[in-house]
Amino acid sequence: MKIAVLPGDGIGPEVTREALKVLDALALPQLTLFEGDVGGIAYKRHGHPLPAETLEMARAADAVLFGAVGDPECDTLPREYRPEQAILGLRSELGLFANLRPAAGFPGLEDLSPLKPELARGIDLLVVRELNGDVYFGDKGERDSAGGREGWDDMSYNEAEVRRIAHSAFRAAQKRRKKLTSVDKANVLETSRIWRETVIELAGEYPDVELDHMYVDNAAMQLVRSPGQFDVIVTGNLFGDILSDQASACVGSIGLLASASLGERTTEFGTFGLYEPIHGSAPDIAGQGKANPVAAILSLAMLLRHSLGRDADANRIERAVAASLSSEIRGADLGGSASTQEIGDAILRHLQAIA
Repeated sequence: MKIAVLPGDGIGPEVTREALKVLDALALPQLTLFEGDVGGIAYKRHGHPLPAETLEMARAADAVLFGAVGDPECDTLPREYRPEQAILGLRSELGLFANLRPAAGFPGLEDLSPLKPELARGIDLLVVRELNGDVYFGDKGERDSAGGREGWDDMSYNEAEVRRIAHSAFRAAQKRRKKLTSVDKANVLETSRIWRETVIELAGEYPDVELDHMYVDNAAMQLVRSPGQFDVIVTGNLFGDILSDQASACVGSIGLLASASLGERTTEFGTFGLYEPIHGSAPDIAGQGKANPVAAILSLAMLLRHSLGRDADANRIERAVAASLSSEIRGADLGGSASTQEIGDAILRHLQAIA
C-alpha cells in the first residue's frame, strides 16, 4: 500500500501531521509513505505549484493524502503558477471527477451551528460535486468592451460528463437513504438543461433511488431552512463548491469536514483517490497551532475506506473523532482552546481505547 502525502501550504502541514500520527497508530502492514511539495511551497522550491516529480509520485500511489494549497505571497503570480492550480491540475491529470463531501452533525455540537439545534441535529447529507468541468476548466480570458476590460468564463458540460458523475451519485445514494437531489439552474442555463435531461434519462437505471431536482438558489435556501430533507446532492463544479461549503457552515465549522476525490481507476486495494479537508490553507492562523485537524483525520478515514478497503480502521477513526468531540476537546473554531496537537492527541487516545 502506497500513499503520497502532499501537505502543501498554510495549515496543511499542521493538520496533515496529526492525520499521519493517527495513521501510524494503526500500524498497517506493508504501508509506504511518500511526501512531496505542492502549491505555494512547491512554486518557491521548484518554480511550479505542481512539479513533475510530485505528479508522478501521486500517479504511482494507491491514494493521495492532501493538506491544502494557498499562499498570499503568490497571489500576484500569473494564473498558471498560483498555488490553487496544483489541486486543479491533480484532479485533471489523475482523472478525479467525483468529489464526495459528507456533512453530518456531531452530537453535542448543535449549538455551534448557525441553525436552530433541531435543524442542525438533522443534517446528514453527501454532496457529490463534479470536478473536471464547468467554468473552472472552461476557456476563459479578458477582452475589451464598451465598459472597459471584460472577463469571461465558459461553462459547459456534455452528456458523457454528466452521466459519469450522475452514476457516482446514484450509487452513493443506493448505499445511503436512496434519495438523490440534482441541483442545477435549468431555467436559465443551457448547460443545466443538458445536465437535468441527462440525469433524468439515467434515473431509469436506478429504480430504487428517488430522484428530484432543485434550482441552485432554492437549494441554498433549503440547506438552511430544512437541511434534513437532503440525502445525496449531485451538482456541477461551481454550484458544488459553494453548496458544500454552505453545508459545512450549517454543521458548525469548516474544520470538521473531509472530502474524497475519486475517478475510475482501481488498484488492488480499492478506488484510487485524493483526500483532503475542505477548509483550505487558512494563512491567517498558519503556524499558530490553532488549526482543527479533525477534517484532515476524517479525510484519512475516507482514504482507508475507499482506496485501501479498510472499513474497520475507518470506522475506528470516525468513532474516535466523535468521542473526542463529545469529551469537549475542541479548538477555537468550536469555541474551545485546544491546540492542533492537543486535539490530535485526544483523538489518538480514543482511537487506542477502541477495539
